[in-house]
Amino acid sequence: MKTTQNNKDPRYFLEQVDDLQKRKDAFELVELMSEITEAPPKMWGDSIIGFGTYHYKYASGREGDFFVSGFSPRKTSLTLYIMAGFSMYPEILSKLGKFKHGKSCLYIKKLDDIDRNVLRDLIIESVSHMRLKFPSSPQPKA
Repeated sequence: MKTTQNNKDPRYFLEQVDDLQKRKDAFELVELMSEITEAPPKMWGDSIIGFGTYHYKYASGREGDFFVSGFSPRKTSLTLYIMAGFSMYPEILSKLGKFKHGKSCLYIKKLDDIDRNVLRDLIIESVSHMRLKFPSSPQPKA
């Protein structure tokens, strides 16, 4: 897997984001995800900031480590990694605001497009789910 944790500086990475609103939003996400996961931001690959870790092992024997929650300030949108996916959270999503999503990626143009309190709830629920499924870390701070 090429997306692994490394020693690059997340703050330096974010300071290089050209779009000022996206940079401001990214620093706000660092605060939010750090608070919820009670973990410092770490770079994963060249462009993802992750918080906390969990260890997975598939029936095939393949195993590894990945972040519990994270995001990337991509050119077209902020991409938030909601590792639990979205199938369990239709009510939360209905209140979130303007976004798109894939299997576990939430795409937001800017934080002002969504309800920040609902985003907080979504991240808390996802992190709680991941920590119950992979119980090596404490539950997130509510």
